[in-house]
Amino acid sequence: MRTALRSILALCLLLGFSLAAGAADKKDLESTPQAKVYRASLKAIADGDYAAYTKCMTSEAVKEIEKQTKEMGKTPKDGMEMLKMMAATDVKFTDLKVDGKKAVLSATGKQDKEVMYGSIDLLEENGQWKVGKQSWTNKKG
Repeated sequence: MRTALRSILALCLLLGFSLAAGAADKKDLESTPQAKVYRASLKAIADGDYAAYTKCMTSEAVKEIEKQTKEMGKTPKDGMEMLKMMAATDVKFTDLKVDGKKAVLSATGKQDKEVMYGSIDLLEENGQWKVGKQSWTNKKG
């Protein structure tokens, strides 16, 4: 009986520490440079600030954005409005994997009241983390 109680107590303590560590990890994701630059990109989109947005993006992503905007005959301001309409809201980070100068930030968000799952590729350029490609889907991956 005493052994069973000790085992249950140990299991409860272990579970409690695991849950606390998991909660701390999710909160700590917000403080990473990768999450901060992604938040900055979302703020730039919300503000319609093209210059601020491009500072958050990789050089390759900026080239692609400029190419697509030009092909559609749109201005950077028009492009920012399109991004604002497509951007996920209520973004919460769920995981971060860093491999040298590359990282993948996983997140959840909402688009038209539907839960979306995102994967955001980031690269370190000139000592700064920048947002590259990202993909969002309504299917959990």
